[in-house]
Amino acid sequence: MEASLGVQDFDQLLRDLATPSALTEAAVLLGCLGLSWLVCMLLRRVLKINGAVVFGRNVIDGVLFPLVALVLAVVARHVLSGVVKVAVFRVAIPILLSLALIRFAVRVLSAAFPDSAWMRTIERTISWIAWIAVVLWVTGVMPAVMEELDSVRWQIAGNMVSLRTMIEGALTAAVVMVLALWMSSAIERKIIHGTGNDLSMRKMVSNIVRAVLLFLGLLFAMSAVGINLTALSVLGGAVGVGLGFGLQKIAANYISGFVILAERSLRIGDMVKVDNFEGRVTDIRTRYTVIRSLGGREAVVPNELLITQRVENLSLEDPRVLIQTGVQVAYGTDVRALQPQLVAAILQVPRVIGDPGPGVQLSNFAADGMDLTINFWIRDPENGQGEVKSNVHLAVLDVLKAQGVEIPFPQRVVYTTPRE
Repeated sequence: MEASLGVQDFDQLLRDLATPSALTEAAVLLGCLGLSWLVCMLLRRVLKINGAVVFGRNVIDGVLFPLVALVLAVVARHVLSGVVKVAVFRVAIPILLSLALIRFAVRVLSAAFPDSAWMRTIERTISWIAWIAVVLWVTGVMPAVMEELDSVRWQIAGNMVSLRTMIEGALTAAVVMVLALWMSSAIERKIIHGTGNDLSMRKMVSNIVRAVLLFLGLLFAMSAVGINLTALSVLGGAVGVGLGFGLQKIAANYISGFVILAERSLRIGDMVKVDNFEGRVTDIRTRYTVIRSLGGREAVVPNELLITQRVENLSLEDPRVLIQTGVQVAYGTDVRALQPQLVAAILQVPRVIGDPGPGVQLSNFAADGMDLTINFWIRDPENGQGEVKSNVHLAVLDVLKAQGVEIPFPQRVVYTTPRE
């Protein structure tokens, strides 16, 4: 982009904007915007991408629209520079560049941290910084501001550092970190939505890729700010001491998370029971695992807990689960004839599987009747047990009614002594 305008040049720019040739530039600029919209729309239809950082949810709210418009505006400016006195494009090009940077930073941060409550504040901060820079650039105040920032100096560790250098380093570090987040989010999304069946393994790989990219981005960012990377040896020793004392639990949870994902002892979608909490594993993070019960409650379980204590996995190797219930029939009932009828009725209940099939056993002779234990299997415990258990009870009740089998009430025999 061309050098910043001086204050006198800004006055000349205002006069040039009032000339008839500015209308020609404005028409060409509108043509560039329309062509950019057409290119973005065609690319999104051909590539069938929606909601990404480059395209956004609509045609013009992604990064590609201002970027293509910027390229077209630069080309149009060079073409018109020999025909008319350029004025509109001297303002439009910095605005399009600022808009592209804002869109890129906001889209990447929104994709990397979708549930963050600070995203709205960060978006406004980035927008304010970018638009203030554009205003300073167009009005010609930027050179004076940069000179003033460069004049503010102080000594740090034997080196003279200016405020301008720190601001430029911080901006460079921010750009590097945003690029690292963009790459990690894109790779993570590609891995997570891959064609493999093992979601847990793909989750582990995406976590490792994101951690490595963010670490490399942090190193580049620290180098851009001016921090000597040799000082990281001292920082590493301090971090080691911190891990040995205050951060050992956090480190243990992170290591346990990678162990769980590598060994595949728990997988996303498994039905588990941990510390008397039963539910389905919905997410495995590097520090904790999210378990959602069938009633809608969610438990955030530290990964170390899943390594150090017993965990009941209902679907580790075999998703089939045994469910037991019972019924009591009156003495005198022909149990041998009743058993196959109950088994046949239970097999008709949805979700009850036939291999292994249900079974009915005479389990006890109680005070009021004979206890029958009913066993049946399902292969989808994540859908709950209440409904299928109720349907089995209703099927058993229908059979007992059809056969005239009585469900006994508690009985007590009272003996009375006649008066003499």
